Amino acid sequence: MKRMLLIVGFLVSIATVQVVFGQVAEGVITYEVKINMHRRIPAERAQMKQMIPEFRTTKQQLFFKADESIYKPLIEDEDEATSATVSGGGMRMTMRNPNTEIYLSQATNIMLTKQEFMGKEYLVTDTVKVSPWKFGTGTKTIAGYECKQAYYTDETQPSGKQEITAWYTDKIRPFLGPERFNTLPGAILALDINNEERVFIAKSVEVKELKKNDLKAPTSGTKISRVEFRAIMEEQMKKMGGNNTFIIR
Repeated sequence: MKRMLLIVGFLVSIATVQVVFGQVAEGVITYEVKINMHRRIPAERAQMKQMIPEFRTTKQQLFFKADESIYKPLIEDEDEATSATVSGGGMRMTMRNPNTEIYLSQATNIMLTKQEFMGKEYLVTDTVKVSPWKFGTGTKTIAGYECKQAYYTDETQPSGKQEITAWYTDKIRPFLGPERFNTLPGAILALDINNEERVFIAKSVEVKELKKNDLKAPTSGTKISRVEFRAIMEEQMKKMGGNNTFIIR
């Protein structure tokens, strides 16, 4: 009888690693991210559409525990690059996926972003700020989870105003989502920015205990604040004549 109680207790302890108050608390979400590159090209540079594909698709993963998470690229191939050749011109433009990692600690309310920009690596520190979400009435099923709708307009980005629509599930712990979109009462499984300019959609949700190296805060790069990093981006945009075609934030 005593042995049976020990076994039951052990099973319960395993379950609580992954589920807290009925919500999944540990695992990994794999997203497919689709970017419309042509939407970012200004009219006066329309000829660039011949040099790059209209869409770029990548995969990202969100590893999470009860009080921390990290969002980073899923590297399936050593040479994951998107390229296109101009018809008849022989010119090839190669765009490599940026190695960006976004770590969030709920215990400290700090977000660390390891980001490459103009050939240099930065470690950007910021506090987590709750976005002004509004809640819709629609629902849809994504990766097996029923999701609710939320949305808002973001006018704080250097690249201009963004219309954000998210679909989140309260069956997975709150404050989870791709990139900086992580302040809803559940995990964001789908996200639309500017009417399909950028689309994130969860392809799978794996409930499991993470390995030691799955979730580690980034440490490399020049340490800088979000305000300082944004100033660097804006200065670079001025040098490029205001062109933010390939600056995705």
